[in-house]
Amino acid sequence: MFITKRALAGVLLGAVALAALSGTASAEQEIIFAISAKPGSLQQMTAAEFTKHANERLAGKAKVKLFDSAQLGKDKELMQKLKLGTVHIALPSSIMSSVADEFGLFDMPFLVKDRDHVARIEKDVFWPEIAPAAEAKGYQVLAVWENGVRHITNNRRPINSPADLDGVKLRTPKSKWRVKMFEAWGANPTPMAFSEVFVALQTGVIDGQENPYTNIWSAKFAEVQSYLSVTGHVYSPAYPTAGKAAFGALDPEVQEVLKDTAAEMALWARGKGAEGDQSLKDKLVGAGMKLNVADRAAFVEASKPIYAQFSSEVPSGKALIDKALALAESP
Repeated sequence: MFITKRALAGVLLGAVALAALSGTASAEQEIIFAISAKPGSLQQMTAAEFTKHANERLAGKAKVKLFDSAQLGKDKELMQKLKLGTVHIALPSSIMSSVADEFGLFDMPFLVKDRDHVARIEKDVFWPEIAPAAEAKGYQVLAVWENGVRHITNNRRPINSPADLDGVKLRTPKSKWRVKMFEAWGANPTPMAFSEVFVALQTGVIDGQENPYTNIWSAKFAEVQSYLSVTGHVYSPAYPTAGKAAFGALDPEVQEVLKDTAAEMALWARGKGAEGDQSLKDKLVGAGMKLNVADRAAFVEASKPIYAQFSSEVPSGKALIDKALALAESP
């Protein structure tokens, strides 16, 4: 039977992945951890720290190998590879709301008060009510790490209020609730993979984007963006995530090390994120970006329809919002 080189490569890749999972390829399993984030970003630094600590604990039994900068695919592709088992862990963020609507809770603007509030939401809302929604779709979330507090950059004008977004073509992640939010604010949201954003900004395909300082800095957006508007409109987590079936096929001791290490990295990531809030903002201004602080009250007022829509469209939406907001003032 004739078989093409491409088909043969696919067969071999599948065989290698299966062997790695079963532990028959060698005594030491190889855990492929693939992310889209670039070196210097908080997500990449957290992934690297996780890899270092996990490998110290897995010595002789398994080894985590980290691939960053979308080397093995963009987020959407990585989510598919998790189910195939050709990638064992990925680090999706906003794209998780396209896996299960419940993750859209973190796309509700100005929901999160501070990082202590994040920790309470994780404990009382995320694990009991949101993580199971991912599991039902074939994924296993290992922890809740930080992507960061998001702000807007663009080349048209300072963004002080939603009215300033009128006509601005703004890149968003592939999250339908983020798209709805910017539509409500008057922008022209354009979902796009993060790895494509720099060139799209450079060539004028889009006017701007929104991301935490860490991503704006590591992706060198200051080179192709004029205005940095401090909005703090969304706190977005990042979720080290595995395919449920593939993860379950790993040695139970390996699973425990990966889960325990991932959980420990949550606090590390939040601490590192807090450290970078001011220093990275200063670096971006130093690189030539013009900074303004947006009118938070105007954005909060314009966000009410998003809360109403999430509450009506997602069966558990209102309960999730109410519970998360109630935790803002918890001791």
